Amino acid sequence: MSRKVFDEDFKRSTVQMMMEQNKSVAQTTRDLDINPNTIHNWKKKYSKEFIEDALPQMTEDQQLKSFQKRIRDLEEENAILKKAMHFFAKDHR
Repeated sequence: MSRKVFDEDFKRSTVQMMMEQNKSVAQTTRDLDINPNTIHNWKKKYSKEFIEDALPQMTEDQQLKSFQKRIRDLEEENAILKKAMHFFAKDHR
């Protein structure tokens, strides 16, 4: 199985597109056929670059929707991590 290599410009533009179009990681994963963990990592790394640029141009409603979406994404990530934690904490005999 070969590993795909993406350049920095592609990673940044993917995150920027996600933020501008208000796309979820899941939707972007389906669109680009890239592992969700990879896109999550890119989002963590590059999203700060675009947040400062995007927020002043957004209306308060858009900002609110953006923050609510971010909260939903983080809650989803936490739920996945909790399930994984419980799975690995069980005594598998």
